[in-house]
Amino acid sequence: MQALAKNPAWKGRKGPLLLVIMDGVGYGKYKEGDAVAGSKMDHLNALTAKNPHTRLKAHGKAVGLPSDDDMGNSEVGHNAMGCGRVFSQGAKLVSQSIETGAMFTGKAWREITGNVKTSGGSLHFIGLFSDGNVHSHLDHLKAMIIQAKKDGVKKVRIHTLFDGRDVGETSALEYIDPFEAFLREQRDAGSAASAGFDARIASGGGRMWITMDRYGADWEMVHRGWDTHVHGKARQFTSAREAVETYRKEIPGIIDQDLKEFVIVDDGKPIGTIQDGDSVVYFNFRGDRALEITAAFEEAAFDKFDRGRRPTVCYAGMMEYDGDTHVPKRYLVNPPSIDNTVGEYLALTGVRTLAISETQKYGHVTYFFNGNKLGKFDDKLEDYREIKSDVLPFEQRPWMKCADITDEILTAIPSGKYDFIRLNFPNGDMVGHTGVYQAVVCSMEAMDLQLGRLAKAVAEAGGIMLITADHGNSDDMFEHDKKTGAVSRKADGTPKSKTSHSLNPVPCIVYDPAYQNEYDQSALNEGLGISSIAATCIELLGYIPPADYDKSVLKLKTS
Repeated sequence: MQALAKNPAWKGRKGPLLLVIMDGVGYGKYKEGDAVAGSKMDHLNALTAKNPHTRLKAHGKAVGLPSDDDMGNSEVGHNAMGCGRVFSQGAKLVSQSIETGAMFTGKAWREITGNVKTSGGSLHFIGLFSDGNVHSHLDHLKAMIIQAKKDGVKKVRIHTLFDGRDVGETSALEYIDPFEAFLREQRDAGSAASAGFDARIASGGGRMWITMDRYGADWEMVHRGWDTHVHGKARQFTSAREAVETYRKEIPGIIDQDLKEFVIVDDGKPIGTIQDGDSVVYFNFRGDRALEITAAFEEAAFDKFDRGRRPTVCYAGMMEYDGDTHVPKRYLVNPPSIDNTVGEYLALTGVRTLAISETQKYGHVTYFFNGNKLGKFDDKLEDYREIKSDVLPFEQRPWMKCADITDEILTAIPSGKYDFIRLNFPNGDMVGHTGVYQAVVCSMEAMDLQLGRLAKAVAEAGGIMLITADHGNSDDMFEHDKKTGAVSRKADGTPKSKTSHSLNPVPCIVYDPAYQNEYDQSALNEGLGISSIAATCIELLGYIPPADYDKSVLKLKTS
């Protein structure tokens, strides 16, 4: 790996390059439910109208997912933007490992199954209970249960984290009922060798209430999950269906991601507490919401909450969630090997960098942007700044910390300390996931005000601002009939909220007020994916991108 070569035709800029990632902001397919188009976005609209712009693909194969039916997400989006190429991502790698059988012949699988066959304990699966294919997929869970049965495991317990973000907001029963039928088939079917196979759902709750916190934003979520899955300390029910129906009745309007914790009992006793000698698989393949519960299982010196009894288990993650610290110690599928990222090239080249966001997306502009690596490439050249997020429902503070982030950048731009500043405004994604349309409009308009402030500062400093997004979300806030496009409605006639990401393209806008004729401003390259952001940033900094990077959106002039 070598430092980037300068582009001799680039005339340079006085100010820095600012990469603005509007998380979850795309171009909507439908007018109804497009909260971006439905908001007063004067600054974004003006920047789009007056500057070269294009649309980029941010889902499916364009970001390394198995098919173009798969929505993009912040993890793979920042990977793509930060490494400039498309790598096969978690979902695809896990599916391939299952299809080839590599997962089940690997050392980690043999250890977790061998452990419970020796101890007589239970094999536990904890993870996101949906087919959203962003953090997990139920097909992966089913394949592992079937294989565990073949391998002679006698007792399996599943701890369900309901979704409602990457799939329909109240779709939990659409997953529970067929899955319970699947478990009945596994219990009833099979040869004499598999007789007595016992697989049942043991506990659960909503993904935004238990277990799946990230970036240390709310460790109490993980504490509730630990108490639920490990100790069986939660409200008791006889089935997952009963739990969901009861909470929906008692808490009108609650959506799946917020469902309270529960345990399943027989004769008043939890059926699936985690004991010494058990094995545990955390079956999410995505890392950000896996690290904290993994730490609770793996770390001997742990001070985030009182774990009480800490069972001695054989623990495995679906993938290695952190390649630098090698967490978890045991994992079933090798993660994508991402190298030669933008951050690494810029550090090697001596480019001074600031990466900034609030807690909810801080890891995305650092860890994920850097190819799933913690830490910096060069401490002297890089500053990473985290603005602490509020710990409360996002619809109650839809503006989030976008103004605070901007305040920091308005100090950084004129300081002369940085050549490249990258930031993430989380509003469109985090508020978009709430399904509250009015809150999303508020979040968009708050963010738009910050775009205006940034544009003014960039112009004054003689810099460049590149505006894009990692995937869509706030652009598609209502459920639509796939055939007719009509809005799906509840019994009272109101639109059904959509809380998952969209398959829509995202913006790419080049705001260059000190333009010096180095590229064609009349048109940008079309039909590209967000992996092209990497080469674009490198060109706007005055360097030649690596030959293996996906091409830039810019049409550079040769003379």
